[in-house]
Amino acid sequence: MSKFTPPTFSKAFLHPRYWLTLILIAVMYLISWLPYFIQFRMGQVIGRLAIRLMKKRRKIIKRNLELCFPDMPDGERDELIKKNIDNTGLALFETGMAWFWPDFRVNRHVTIEGMEHMTKLDQDGKGALLVAVHSMNLEIAARAFGIKMSGMGVYRPNNNPCFDYFQYKGRSRSNRTLIDRKDVKEMLRMLRRGERVWYAPDHDYGRRRSTFAPLFAVENACTTTGTSLLVDASDCAVVPFSMVRNTDSGQYTLTMYPPLDDFPHNDPDAAAVYINKVVEQSIMQAPDQYMWLHRRFKTRPEGEASLYD
Repeated sequence: MSKFTPPTFSKAFLHPRYWLTLILIAVMYLISWLPYFIQFRMGQVIGRLAIRLMKKRRKIIKRNLELCFPDMPDGERDELIKKNIDNTGLALFETGMAWFWPDFRVNRHVTIEGMEHMTKLDQDGKGALLVAVHSMNLEIAARAFGIKMSGMGVYRPNNNPCFDYFQYKGRSRSNRTLIDRKDVKEMLRMLRRGERVWYAPDHDYGRRRSTFAPLFAVENACTTTGTSLLVDASDCAVVPFSMVRNTDSGQYTLTMYPPLDDFPHNDPDAAAVYINKVVEQSIMQAPDQYMWLHRRFKTRPEGEASLYD
């Protein structure tokens, strides 16, 4: 059994130290009921205002794009940065949509393609590792999928217990539960049982359980070997997907791709190279909607200088 205990509401959350958190959640809830196009415009404004206050994050976005796409013309890169900043602001509103929208409103905005692949795996009783990337709209993607076929998300509990409670409640609204990212045994137990587990191997999680593999134009990107561990130990299917927002219509398309039949088994290094190619393909479905503000290449091989100032 998992050692993880789902967070529950506590009277301690009424203490003044959590009032700002409660106000934030209340504002997210109220805003979620506004018409979508209003939320979209508000998201753009928030993103542009926030990035002025967080100039370091803008530099990280620009640096990541320089590293990944060194041949991209400056004008094209600047336009991508601008769109990405808009999407960063909208992510807060999309989180509110995912946590608070009723099912019918989610279904009205999200179209799911390729669900037959998941139905077949479910009928065969085979577990599926859903390979996610940190797209800005990942929250609403998981919610839309969960309405049709619930899964389990891998997450890091928030240091703020009050926010963590609402985060857990929102993310598990249409899905079964969340699994602490450190609880590998529980992930394996669920996969062996035929469950669906959301897993995002696209960030730099440090040297533990990692190797270096190419990602776009960066030859050595610190990449988790957790994907290899989970697949080899559970014999689950590996299913990539993408979530893309049509900015003009406000409609989202969640595409579930066929299970990967050539995933390298029992070779963590080869699996890392392989999974980074999957990550690249998913990101390129909508590069302006990806979380470029993360210092993706902060961990370097021994003796190699930092890629960030």
